[in-house]
Amino acid sequence: MSSSSNTARPRLAVIDYGMGNLRSVVKAWEQVGADAYLASEPEAVRDADAVVFPGQGAMVDAMRRLSETGFDRVIRDWIAADKPFFGICLGLQALFESTEEGNCKGLGIFEGSVRRFEVDASLKVPHMGWNSVTFAEGAPLTEGFESGVDQFYFVHSYHIVPADSSLVWFETDYGGSFASGIQQGRCYATQFHPEKSQSKGLQLYANFLLCL
Repeated sequence: MSSSSNTARPRLAVIDYGMGNLRSVVKAWEQVGADAYLASEPEAVRDADAVVFPGQGAMVDAMRRLSETGFDRVIRDWIAADKPFFGICLGLQALFESTEEGNCKGLGIFEGSVRRFEVDASLKVPHMGWNSVTFAEGAPLTEGFESGVDQFYFVHSYHIVPADSSLVWFETDYGGSFASGIQQGRCYATQFHPEKSQSKGLQLYANFLLCL
């Protein structure tokens, strides 16, 4: 997808709550035609066409920073209003009620928890590297993808366990199947990092922009 001189580029606010280098996320969205920018305060998302919530590091620290900056309320309100949203990695996990990591509470937007992988000795934790995702026929934003074949880049020790199975958008196998993406309305979130997933990750971002 590329931007046109006759078409305004969609404005994407990438939430910057003080954790991690987010330039790679911004650059990936720019590459597929978005006018992406870092939003370091809640007011900066007001005129955005979509909000992107990337995340890395410990959930306890992330939740503290979201509360301190007021982005916790912004994210809840944005998703409640069914405005376009894309969460990445910890930006997926934080949407749920609680996590075993530090036994802290999440944003509680969706029912369910975040649990540490329990895998046999042949598999390492964190789950790091390339893995495939499966999805149902006709799943949103999957134009151009082949279920169970296309690979995306993961790095995580914890995975989501949604209470509502209808939320599950993508699934991945790592010592057993786990939910690697969710979708409800215009809210999308992935456990993998599209910005680190080369052409397929960029295609997913491009497909999201087409829905705005």
